[in-house]
Amino acid sequence: MTQRVLTGITTTGTPHLGNYVGAIRPAIAASREPGVESFFFLADYHALIKCDDPARIARSRLEIAATWLAAGLDTDRVTFYAQSDIPEITELNWLLTCVTAKGQMNRAHAYKASVDANTAKGEDPDAGVTMGLYCYPVLMAADILMFNAHRVPVGRDQVQHIEMARDVALRFNHLYGGGKELFVLPEAEIEESVATLPGLDGRKMSKSYDNTVPLFEGGPKALKDAVARIVTDSKLPGEPKDPEGAHLVTLYDAFATAEQRAAFRADLRGGLAWGEAKQRLVDLIEAHVGPMRARYADLVAHPDQIEAVLQAGADKARARATPFLKELRHAVGLRRMVASGAVQAEASAAAKPAVPVFKQYREADGQFYFKLTTASGHLLLQSAAFAEGREAGNWVKRFKAEGAAVLAEAPVSVAEGVERAEVEAALTALVASLQDA
Repeated sequence: MTQRVLTGITTTGTPHLGNYVGAIRPAIAASREPGVESFFFLADYHALIKCDDPARIARSRLEIAATWLAAGLDTDRVTFYAQSDIPEITELNWLLTCVTAKGQMNRAHAYKASVDANTAKGEDPDAGVTMGLYCYPVLMAADILMFNAHRVPVGRDQVQHIEMARDVALRFNHLYGGGKELFVLPEAEIEESVATLPGLDGRKMSKSYDNTVPLFEGGPKALKDAVARIVTDSKLPGEPKDPEGAHLVTLYDAFATAEQRAAFRADLRGGLAWGEAKQRLVDLIEAHVGPMRARYADLVAHPDQIEAVLQAGADKARARATPFLKELRHAVGLRRMVASGAVQAEASAAAKPAVPVFKQYREADGQFYFKLTTASGHLLLQSAAFAEGREAGNWVKRFKAEGAAVLAEAPVSVAEGVERAEVEAALTALVASLQDA
C-alpha cells in the first residue's frame, strides 16, 4: 500500500547547513523511495504565530522554497505547496477545533512552556500568549489530516502534536464517521539516524546560538569564513590530533564518503594542521553545495518561477482537498438544502459515487491498450501499446492499488485538454472506492 508522508517547513528563517543535513537531504531522499507519496509544504500560517515581521515572512518563504527546489526536490513526484494556498486547511482547522477539548490544548508543550516562563517572572500566566500559539496543535492536525498522511517525520519535541492529531481524528471519526474512518490515524516518524550537526562552538547548530554555517547565503566566502571560526584544540601543525569528538570532523563526515572519512582521520593523527583540515572541509562542502547554490541564486532571482511551482503544487493538493472537505462538510451536517424527496436520492448518490473506470482492449494492430475514463466516458488517461495483454493488466492493477503514485513511471499520457491534477484526483477516488468496497 502507498504510504503518504507529510513534512512542513516553518517559514521564519534562512536554511543553514544543519537544516540541509538534518532535514532537507534525508527528506528528499525518502521522497524517492518506491511506495511513498510525499507532501511537502511551506508552513507559512504557522510562521505567523512566531513572527510578526511581514518582510521576514515573505523573504523566508522565498528562500526556503528556493532551497528545497535547488536541493533536488522533484515536484513531479511530490506535492509541494504553500499552506496558505490551500483554504481547505483553514476550514478543516475550524471543524477540528469544534471537537478538540480545551483541556487538551492546556497540556500542549509550547503553551505550558509560555505559562511556566510567565509564572517564573511573576507575570500573568497568559501574558503574550496568542490564540495562534494556543491552538497551534489543531492547525498542525489539519495539515496532517487534510491529506490523511500515514507518517509524519518529526523531532521528539513534536511527537505530542502527532498524538493530539490522532486523538482529534479519533473523536471526529466517532462523532461523524457513521461507521467510516474519515481520517487515517497518523504515526510520528522519529528519524533517529538523521545527523544533528554541531555548530561552530560544538553545540547543536542553531540560529538561536548564532553558531551556524550558511548553506547558500553569502556564497563561498561566507562558507569559508564560518568554517574558519570552528573551535578546535590548540595542537600545532605536525602534532597528532584526535579526530574523535572533534566538531570539525563531524561536519566533514556529513559530506564525505567512507574512504574520505578514513583518510581524513589518518591525516589528522599524522599531524595535519587544523587550518589545512578546515580548508579540506570547505572544499568538500563546496563540492556538494556549489552546484545547488547556483540553482538557488537563479531561483531567488526569478521568484515567479517559484510561485508557478507552488501554484502547480497547490492545484495538485486541492484536487484532493476540495472533494475531501466536501465529504467532511456533509458528514457534520453542512449540506445543501434540498426537497425531502431529494434527500434520499442525495444519500443514495453519496453511497454510490460515480467513479472513474479503467478499460482494457485490443486494437486491430494486435497490440493491447488500456485507458482511464470518467464514469460518463470522458477520456482522462491513455496507455502506450503493449505486446501482451498481461502487461497492460499489470499496470491497471498497480494503478488500482497505488493510485496517482504510479503516474511518474507508467507508460501513459494524459488526454488532451485534461489537467494532470484531474487525473490524480480521479485515481485517488478510484482507489478509495475500491478500498471501501
